[in-house]
Amino acid sequence: MKTLGKILGLFSFIALFLFGLVYFVSTENSEDNSDSAENASVIAKSKSTTSADNRILEKSEIIKQVKSVEKEPSVLLNDPNIKLSWGLLKSDATRAWSVSNGSKDVIVAVIDTGIDINHEDLKNNLWKNPNPNKKKDADGIVDDIHGWNFVSNNNDLTDNHGHGTHIAGIIGAEGGNGIGISGISPHVSLMILKYYDPKVPNTDNLKNTVRAIDYAIAHGAHIINYSGGGTEASNDERDAIARAEKKGILFVAAAGNERSNSDQHHYYPADYKLKNIISVTAIDPATHVLPSSNFGVDTVDIAAPGSNILSTLPGNTYGNMTGTSQATAFVSGAAALIKAHGLANSYEEMKRIILATGDANMYLADKTKSWRILNLFKALTVLDQDRSASGVVTNNNGNIHITNEKMENSNSTGSDYNKLSKNLIEVLQQQKKGEKNRLGAKPSTNEL
Repeated sequence: MKTLGKILGLFSFIALFLFGLVYFVSTENSEDNSDSAENASVIAKSKSTTSADNRILEKSEIIKQVKSVEKEPSVLLNDPNIKLSWGLLKSDATRAWSVSNGSKDVIVAVIDTGIDINHEDLKNNLWKNPNPNKKKDADGIVDDIHGWNFVSNNNDLTDNHGHGTHIAGIIGAEGGNGIGISGISPHVSLMILKYYDPKVPNTDNLKNTVRAIDYAIAHGAHIINYSGGGTEASNDERDAIARAEKKGILFVAAAGNERSNSDQHHYYPADYKLKNIISVTAIDPATHVLPSSNFGVDTVDIAAPGSNILSTLPGNTYGNMTGTSQATAFVSGAAALIKAHGLANSYEEMKRIILATGDANMYLADKTKSWRILNLFKALTVLDQDRSASGVVTNNNGNIHITNEKMENSNSTGSDYNKLSKNLIEVLQQQKKGEKNRLGAKPSTNEL
């Protein structure tokens, strides 16, 4: 009997051990896969918090700051230092400006730290509210001339950090004025929505973000640029971006500077599974994703220049910053140019063109969904005046034809427009047939 008792006791111990092991493994697996059905999980149970840290700026600081930049004539625009801005060269900006300089009719909402409204290179491109003295929403906002400060609930847009002014400059610093730099869209209307201020503690940045998104929707923004984020999802934030989607607004979001794979460790709002979001990571001049930048073949859409980018700073100065924030601003500027050139009337069209016309690159094979780097010139010439530089021809009823026209190289990487044409036509034809969008598919080797 003693022997039997010992055996039973041993079996009990083994059973308990195995049960504990199975529970531990299953718990770990469930945690690893907790975000696989993001939409359902966010709706079922919000991870939103009211912490002031929940939506913060990326870890990007001013690298250097100067009062002015050395004057150097440009091929197209007479702004100093354009030729020395590697990001503009990499994204083929000067050729894009030969097609379009943008339009004041396009409104880009910059949800950030504010702006220097008196900056020589920004003041003429600020959005002007047509009805600033009229109450337009439940918050009773008045005197919102160029936007709103949701931190202090007033119209003081003073940038106490520098980040917002820098991002606004990349998107839309005035071009052709003979001073400073040029933004990606030299003519645009910048709606400034301040959600974060380092000098104002204990602020609910997440709530400010949601209010800023709703303001952008209510006041006619076409594109929203958001360069902050956090690792916690929020029902309120997701719902606000979904409202923007219903209004046809493109939401360009930074992939984040957490040095992680976003497929495994999500970063919001970039990783919400909403169709109007473009998630952007940052590259250096060698086309490598920055070590600090998030990446992910399922969550990050495209790459753009983000290392040591020159732009505007408070106090009528200029300086360099690094991060996916800067790359995000490049894409927002591209969307503004596309919208201004009449190529897109909705977020679907802006997003499709941006992703389809980027330059495919092997360095991004395991970093982004599209394998692509932003190319501004291709984005503007894809369907320009019935015949694109890629050999795609459309007629009045929207039918797509293929030409055998030989094209020149698109840029220094050696990509040519015939290579782009095959992939782009396939994408557009599938779009017209109502089939699944293949922009996220990995390009074949003959496209690289």
